[in-house]
Amino acid sequence: MSDRPSALLALENVGISFGGRRVLDKVSFSVNRGEIVTLIGPNGAGKSTLMKIALGLIAPDSGQVRRAPGIVLGYMPQKIMIEDILPLTVRHFLMLRPGTRPAAAEEVMALVRIAHVADSPVQRISGGEMQRVLMARALLGNPALIVLDEPVQGVDITGQEELYRLISRIRHDKGCGVLMISHDLHMVMAGTDRVICLNRHICCSGAPENIKDHPEYQAMLGLQTREIALYTHHHDHHHDGAGNVVQGPHDEDCHHD
Repeated sequence: MSDRPSALLALENVGISFGGRRVLDKVSFSVNRGEIVTLIGPNGAGKSTLMKIALGLIAPDSGQVRRAPGIVLGYMPQKIMIEDILPLTVRHFLMLRPGTRPAAAEEVMALVRIAHVADSPVQRISGGEMQRVLMARALLGNPALIVLDEPVQGVDITGQEELYRLISRIRHDKGCGVLMISHDLHMVMAGTDRVICLNRHICCSGAPENIKDHPEYQAMLGLQTREIALYTHHHDHHHDGAGNVVQGPHDEDCHHD
């Protein structure tokens, strides 16, 4: 794990359990300024829990979480439901964030290219436009670290490409760090600096070109592209019936559903 001055967020040996079930175990990684780090993994891997820990919404049972002093965080959820009866334009939605000035709202709308829908009801814009609105809201307050939970959820392939290009441009222009959850493995590998394959623990991590042939990543890729419900990997540990990590050589394959 990096302890460089540019580290905005650092987790060391983080673990947490719910109802006696180990959800995360000995997870360590960091996010540096100007870096895009992407979490990938199957459903139930603990990605959302890890993101909540990173945001400070929940505390881990074990390990340490360090954030840069005075850091401002921006968060983009997967989606948001707004009742049709609520008269709310895109501009007014952004202004709901406490302390937001009109000029700041205009700036982020221009940055993510949604100024043309500023006066449109949020319930009437497209899925891709709504994701850009959520991105704009995450950028209010000029955060040093942006946390994105499935930022291209419900967006067509063209819109996905545009959103990933936007994320890369924001990172470049603002010099912020980005921590992102994604299932779009093919596209993510072209637009991220570091990938973390998570399945309650970190199975593998590194630059895309360094992990693309790793068995864990290949297993996740197969799970997505071939819709396989079960995959197998081999390494120096295995999981017991509850999904907990057991260190040491294993006599059988490690299966995940």
